[in-house]
Parts: sequence; C-alpha cells; structure tokens
Amino acid sequence: LHSKDAGKNWERVPLSPKLPGEPNGIVALGSGEAEMTTSTGAIYSTVNAGRNWKALVKETIDATLNRISSSGVSGASYFSGGIINIARDTDGTYIAVSSRGNFYLTWSPGDDFWIPHNRGTPRRIQNMGFVNGKAKEGIWMSLNGGLLQIAKGADLTVDTPDFQSVPIKTGGYGIIDLGWKGSDEIWAVGGGGTMYASKDGGKSFKFDNSADDIPGNLYQVKFANNNGFVLGSDGVLLRYSGQV
Repeated sequence: LHSKDAGKNWERVPLSPKLPGEPNGIVALGSGEAEMTTSTGAIYSTVNAGRNWKALVKETIDATLNRISSSGVSGASYFSGGIINIARDTDGTYIAVSSRGNFYLTWSPGDDFWIPHNRGTPRRIQNMGFVNGKAKEGIWMSLNGGLLQIAKGADLTVDTPDFQSVPIKTGGYGIIDLGWKGSDEIWAVGGGGTMYASKDGGKSFKFDNSADDIPGNLYQVKFANNNGFVLGSDGVLLRYSGQV
C-alpha cells in the first residue's frame, strides 16, 4: 500500500506473483522512492511509487551459498531458503539472520550478492541490527538465552567481527530489538514484556518496569527525534515519555 497524504488515503501497489519470497519490509526514501525486501533476501527499489521495481541483488542466497560452500560458513548447508529479522541502515546497508539463526548475512549498495558470516558462538542468533542505525558505528547481535553482543565499528567484509558481550541481566528472556535515542541512551526489549535501558552507551543496562503489566512479547523499539515507540504482541503500542 502507498499513501501520499500522511496515511489519510491508501492505494494498492500490485506485485508480480513471480516475486521470490514474501515481502517482509519496505522503507520509504523520498517522493515515490522506496526499497523493498523479501523473505528470500531479494531487494528491490522503485523511483515511481511502485509501478516498476529494480532488483538490487543479482544472485539468490541459495546460489551464493552453493558457490562459496567451501569457505567454511557454519550452518550454511542447513540453509532453508529464508531469512528473518532483516534490518537496513541509513545508507542502504542490510543485515539479515538465516531462518535457523545459525549464521547471518550482510549486503551493501553495489554488491551483487549477500555476504554470509559465521555467528562466532554456539548459541542461535535471535536478532541483529546496526548500532544507532548506522553500519559504520557497528552491529549488535542478540542470542538465545538473553545474551547480547556488540561489535563497534565492525568491518562487514570480515567473516566474524569482534563482538563483545554486553552486561544485561534478562533472566533468560531473549532480547528481540534494540533502539538508540542518541549515542548514549539505548533501549532493549524482548520476551515476556521485558524492557531495559542504558544511559552510558551500552556499558550497563537497568531493568525498566514500564511493560510489567503487559502480557506477551515486545518486538520493536524505534526512536525518531524525541519520539519513541515500542510495538508488542496483540497490537500493543507503547509511547516513550522521557522517563527511565
């Protein structure tokens, strides 16, 4: 769907039935400009409000893994054809986690194919994203069991960046998303309605009880200027009030 009047009216944008995978994300980049991703790792761009789409990735993830299977990417042979939790940074770089959580992939503008990376840990990846929404500032990785790691200033061309563990006590609840409100204030949300805040750039996190009475998981936390929102199960939406 596409709106030209801040959501007052919407028009349907038709997509080809031959589209590889299911659309799982779209980012508006300007008037009539957008990028769309699918569950199989395809990335398309449009400059005319969706009337035409251009493929940005020239090779499927399956073909890439078959071609470089000897490179030693752990878990690549178990790839089921799908990715989850795809994220885009402000300059158009993408990061995605394989559906089994056993490795991850990155793609930068101008690349012909996704680059697979080892996860560097025996635990399954739950989610990944960019530090402060920018690839040049680093990437973060949450793992099963509530563990969190950050690789600041990570080089996306290397197989396994230097991830450092982040001290956050979740009691085993998984971290599903991180959101930056400036360079020092970070919010983490996850399973069981858990929420944590850091005021020192991620050196330490404190539990926040704002969602204690909300059943279910918290899936996304986003900030824009001084506004912040958290999306949870069953359509729950929380708004940032500026209090910790």
